[in-house]
Amino acid sequence: MAEIKDPENTILMELKDGTVTIELLPEVAPQHVERMKELARSGAYDNVCFHRVIDGFMAQTGDVKNGNMADGFNLRMAGTGGSEHPDLPAEFSKLPHDRGTLGAARSANPNSANSQFFINFKDNHFLNGQYTVYGRVVSGMEHVDAITRGEPPAEPDRMISVKVATDA
Repeated sequence: MAEIKDPENTILMELKDGTVTIELLPEVAPQHVERMKELARSGAYDNVCFHRVIDGFMAQTGDVKNGNMADGFNLRMAGTGGSEHPDLPAEFSKLPHDRGTLGAARSANPNSANSQFFINFKDNHFLNGQYTVYGRVVSGMEHVDAITRGEPPAEPDRMISVKVATDA
């Protein structure tokens, strides 16, 4: 497990194979960081599936509206929802979409990010300046690499729990 420098801005994401530690970047994207912490603290991310996992690209999750139905999960709806909170404005920066970075998923509208996010499996610099980067995996990337692939996966992996380190 990584050394946690700032527990208030660190996310502990429990996956089937172990814990992923994510350092949030409030100085780069304060509104996205606050939203992730708010949803984590409310338990909204718990049991949400990874609904879009593309080998050699990224793993996407965070549809708190449609992604956590434990029984009879409708995979066609996964990825179409957000949270009850308003969409966030883009917080683009010079940070590159490197392996392990957390990016805000959105529609074609740059100001439509809400609760969904993706973790880059590799450097995806073609995304630079188009999607908000607001965190990076500091330990447990091997657990992200083990997420079941598919668009959507037939048996999707889930975030078992997502907590702010301060609260864990």
